[in-house]
Amino acid sequence: MSVLISSTFAFTICFAIWMMFAVLGIPIKAKLGLNETQFGLLAATPVLTGSLIRVPLGIWTDKYGGRIVLFLLMLSTVVPIWMISHATEFWHFLVLGLFVGLAGGSFSVGTPYVARWFQPQRRGLAMGVFGAGNSGSALTKFVAPAIIAAFGWEMLPKVYAVAMLVTALLFWVFSYSDKSHTVPSSVSFAEQLKVLKDPRVWRYSQYYSVVFGGYVALALWMTKYYVSEYGFDMKLAALLAACFSLPGGVLRALGGWISDKYGAYKVTWWVMWVCWVSFFLLSYPQTSMVVKTVTGDMTMHIGVTPVMFTVLLFVVGVAMAIGKASVFKFISDDFTHNIGAVSGVVGLAGGLGGFILPIMFGALVDITGVRSSAFMLLYGTVCVSLVWMHYSFKPGRTTAAAAAPLAKAA
Repeated sequence: MSVLISSTFAFTICFAIWMMFAVLGIPIKAKLGLNETQFGLLAATPVLTGSLIRVPLGIWTDKYGGRIVLFLLMLSTVVPIWMISHATEFWHFLVLGLFVGLAGGSFSVGTPYVARWFQPQRRGLAMGVFGAGNSGSALTKFVAPAIIAAFGWEMLPKVYAVAMLVTALLFWVFSYSDKSHTVPSSVSFAEQLKVLKDPRVWRYSQYYSVVFGGYVALALWMTKYYVSEYGFDMKLAALLAACFSLPGGVLRALGGWISDKYGAYKVTWWVMWVCWVSFFLLSYPQTSMVVKTVTGDMTMHIGVTPVMFTVLLFVVGVAMAIGKASVFKFISDDFTHNIGAVSGVVGLAGGLGGFILPIMFGALVDITGVRSSAFMLLYGTVCVSLVWMHYSFKPGRTTAAAAAPLAKAA
């Protein structure tokens, strides 16, 4: 239990820091005069390195153990986080953001590290509890605006650097190692990567790019969206954005429990349908029209109100929290001996989604001028997942796949 608590706390702080530009980027955008695409790039830059490093981190966790890998990973980000307070040019923030982004790789370390301390029937819940560290995104939205308002944006990186150092030390004190959880040293890096030939890895990667990549992208974008679309100030915008980020993180534990009880396929299928409906409604732009009637012209306005928008966003956050857990339940069921390597690949796909989507959000706004175009894009990604799931899990194929191991045993 100590391992689960210390790992979850460490991941929460890492995720809060990984998402820091969701709030910090707003005063920086004003200071440097950035356009929407540049803001999207700034917010997403840490996500890039946090994604690319996930595969080697997952493999190193399998080989050396999660405790030492996560501890060293957290220490490596302390100095870059502090240096952000001294940055003055756009490229300074981008370069430092790449190093800060290493904190996002903590997920691919903590997931296999935590999973191996629990029996298979409890791993879904355990990984869900650890994954609740995604709520660090909401933590940033609560804490960062207050720090920026009181002391200026330069203080936030300093506070976060100290928080990361303290968290690394606490994790080291309260976590443990077990050599039986590592793969034999004779197993090479290339052998661990052979799992990539399995089509299920790519299927789960696509699902995760929606539920996690979409979550990260929206967590980075929603504060800015509230400010631009509804004219709210940064504190109120961040608070409302937390209505998405908080359930999207905390309820991941519930998703793990539901996946253990009802199965990863059913849970993921319904998650995608809930997101599909929600994104369809959120995609509708603010529209004014004149209708010709028998009594003359009638002016109508159709659009998503702030209240309706926040409610739909909350629903999406809950669905994505459950979906993130259900996808990793797939992995723990199908790849018991390669959790680190597979979770690294799937995490990479999800992280790359979180990197690419905010940039595309900004580009779509610059090109179309329609802010809800971000949700149109997400609607399309969910459509792809639903079609792929429909053709991948046909009853006949599922039955055949389940019968194959039994046939071999006979």
